[in-house]
Amino acid sequence: MSSSTAAPGQSPIAEAAPLSLCAREPHVPADRLVAEMVPPPRFDSVRFDTYIPDPNQPSQTEAVRVLSGFAAGLGGAHASGAGKRRWFQKKAAAPTGPRGVYLDGGYGVGKTHLLASLWHATPAAPEQKAFGTFVELTNLVGALGFQQTVRTLGGHRLLCIDEFELDDPGDTVLVSSLLARLVEEGVALAATSNTLPGKLGEGRFASADFLREIQGLSTHFQSLRIDGDDYRHRGLPEAPAPYSDEQVTRTAYATDGASLDDFPHLLDHLARVHPSRYGALTDDVRAVCLTEVTPVPDQSTALRLVVLADRLYDREVPVLASGVPFDQLFSEDMLNGGYRKKYFRAISRLTALARDAQSLVKP
Repeated sequence: MSSSTAAPGQSPIAEAAPLSLCAREPHVPADRLVAEMVPPPRFDSVRFDTYIPDPNQPSQTEAVRVLSGFAAGLGGAHASGAGKRRWFQKKAAAPTGPRGVYLDGGYGVGKTHLLASLWHATPAAPEQKAFGTFVELTNLVGALGFQQTVRTLGGHRLLCIDEFELDDPGDTVLVSSLLARLVEEGVALAATSNTLPGKLGEGRFASADFLREIQGLSTHFQSLRIDGDDYRHRGLPEAPAPYSDEQVTRTAYATDGASLDDFPHLLDHLARVHPSRYGALTDDVRAVCLTEVTPVPDQSTALRLVVLADRLYDREVPVLASGVPFDQLFSEDMLNGGYRKKYFRAISRLTALARDAQSLVKP
């Protein structure tokens, strides 16, 4: 790393000023939105054989067996006969068996690991299978429109949806309608899901809840129960103590590829950028440095911050901050409301990224 000459008693800093997320207004073409629907980098290397089932939980071994068979069954022609079918040929008959699997289990049993492993194991080119969270899928519909999303994903072999969220009835109906159309096109489905708002303390919800919420799609899903200890349900992790504005600023200047923004301005900027572009907002950013972190003022702002936290976590971008610690971002009303699961997840993920950022701070 090149550096300028520092004043006596000061550490050298990078010649270039840090990046600013607030200065970025990415315009993401539709093909990139779809191309980026792959497992996050932290799940690049997961496979069925890297999932270590608990010998005391036979359902975990059974899930690997069933999912491996499901992936193998997705080889060959697209279920609808799309692609090379000639105009005068009849459309292939719809499969009679379930075209979807739902992974039903508590937190910390490896559902996302198994879902990503299914994506990797499915014998199809990456552009023929998609992987994304429920939020990313709703954002895709928002960016492309419903019909274009159907056309774009309709030729895929597999669509994996992580953290299917049932706390917004409108979005649930939207995605259920989308999935029904994709099933008609022959797309296989796989999903994990979030806890229903009234059942957070249970750490999971039964497959009947999921199947009821997706209405007419229930016949297309085979439910796989995955038992195991609920490792994540032990309360919120304690967030690292924030640094001073000066420490955060100095670290931003000393770290190649770091961004530097004050938190209130970043929240304002997120309101002007479509959430489907938050991933592009962090392109080539190696660390995010934030000054003056304060509690989030309202729920709309909080939900946008949740999406940004997910994108940073997926990309393993450390976050260094001054102001209040991340476990004080959301009010008690928010943490006790219908979106509390999202806020708990954001706190947990930002806390993990804050710990990752500690190594960037020089004594």
